[in-house]
Amino acid sequence: MTDKTRPLLLTGASGNLGRALTKALSEAGWTLRLTDIAPFPDAIPAGATFTKADLNDGVTILRLAEGCQAILHFGGISTEHPFETVLGPNYRGLFHVYEAARREGARVLFASSNHAIGFHERPSGNAERLDATCEFRPDTFYGLSKAFGELMGRLYWDKHGVENLNLRIGSSFPEPVDRRMLSTWLSYGDLARLVEKFVTAPRVGHAVVWGASDNPDSYWGADHRDRIGWQPQDSSAPFQEKVGGKVSGDPVTERYQGGSYTSDGYTRKAPSPKDAFSLD
Repeated sequence: MTDKTRPLLLTGASGNLGRALTKALSEAGWTLRLTDIAPFPDAIPAGATFTKADLNDGVTILRLAEGCQAILHFGGISTEHPFETVLGPNYRGLFHVYEAARREGARVLFASSNHAIGFHERPSGNAERLDATCEFRPDTFYGLSKAFGELMGRLYWDKHGVENLNLRIGSSFPEPVDRRMLSTWLSYGDLARLVEKFVTAPRVGHAVVWGASDNPDSYWGADHRDRIGWQPQDSSAPFQEKVGGKVSGDPVTERYQGGSYTSDGYTRKAPSPKDAFSLD
C-alpha cells in the first residue's frame, strides 16, 4: 500500500513544472519537501515544506533527502547557457541527487529532455518515430547535460540498484503554441499523473519515457511507460486549428527535433547527416 506520508523530495520546485507538480501532488495528499535556489513564489501547501538550497551544496541535498521514498529532480539550468554555467547545477548537482538516493534507498525521476536527442531529424511518418533506445544526439550544452544525467542513472542502477526513470520532456506548457509543439507537447495533467505512477509502481529499474501527451504527430514511439502503467490522457489535437501551421521559418530549426536549440550557434554549412557516423 502506498504511504503518502513518506516524503517526496522535489527539486526545482519554484519553476513552472515544479509549481504545477507541487499543486497537483499536494492536492493528491502527498507529503512534499520542496527545494530550489529561488524562493517559492506561491503559498506553501499543507503537507509541504520549502528549503532554499543550491544543488551544488551536497550536504544540504543529503539532509533534504533523509527518509524520502523518491526524488523528483526538476532542478538545475533548464535552458541553454554557456558550459561553465550549466556545469555546476546540471552535473555536480545531479551527482548530489544520486548520492542522496543511493544512501536513502530512494528512486529518482530525472527530468531529462528531448534536447538530449535533438539532432535527430523529424520523422516523416509513424515508421520513423524514435524509440527510447535511440542514440543520444544532444543539440546544446543543456542537452548534453541531460544525456549525462541519463547515463548517471544507468551507472547508479547498474552499480547500486538505484531505480530511476528518465523523462525526456518535449514541451510542457499550458498549451502548444506552434506546429512543433503539436508533436512534442506534454500537458501538466499528464505530467502529474506520470509522476504519481512512477512513485507507486512496484518496480521501475532503469527506464526512459518520452514526455509527451497523446499527440497525433508525435516524433516518438516505444519506451518503458508500461513499466509504470502510465498512458497520457491529453492530446494536442484540440489545439491544431488554433496553432495552424505556425513555424519558425528557419531551415535548421525545422529540420531537427530539438527545434530552435539546434540552430542556436549553428555553424555548419550543410545539414548534419541523418546517420551521426556518416561522412555525407
